[in-house]
Amino acid sequence: MALITLGANSGKGKVLQVVQDTKLDTFSHTSASLTDITGLAVTITPSSTSSKIMIQASVTVGGGQADRNYLLAVTRGDTEIYKADQSGSSRQRAGGGIHYMHGISQMVGTYSTNIMYLDSPSSTSAITYKIKAQSNSGATMWINRTGDGTDGSNRASFPSSITVMEIAGW
Repeated sequence: MALITLGANSGKGKVLQVVQDTKLDTFSHTSASLTDITGLAVTITPSSTSSKIMIQASVTVGGGQADRNYLLAVTRGDTEIYKADQSGSSRQRAGGGIHYMHGISQMVGTYSTNIMYLDSPSSTSAITYKIKAQSNSGATMWINRTGDGTDGSNRASFPSSITVMEIAGW
């Protein structure tokens, strides 16, 4: 995790500090419950209650079965702060992720989900922002690798990261 301080309360909209966590290893998850993705959490302490926090994440997702949702959530602590509105009676809501339509060939793919959200926490206490994973129907969701188990030169592993920036309030 890296912390960079760029300035001290000088000017609205100015970036005051940046914190990043990078995940280089893989992670798997098979539950419909939201679960922390180890290595994709950062803690930042805003210098003012008027500060905004810009959250940016790039997460590589692969799945082990077709016609499944492999979802991501952005949380402040354990509270989801960024997800879609309900658009059907059964449709799942998420802040990012993928849905494999059908076919085994999709299991060898990896898909990068990019998330960007501006939060207004109104706090000067330490805040932990996390990316969490959620799968459905017992299907295995992978972070940073393909959904199939093949280890060959035509497969790859990828990094993921979360970056948060404190921005002077306006």
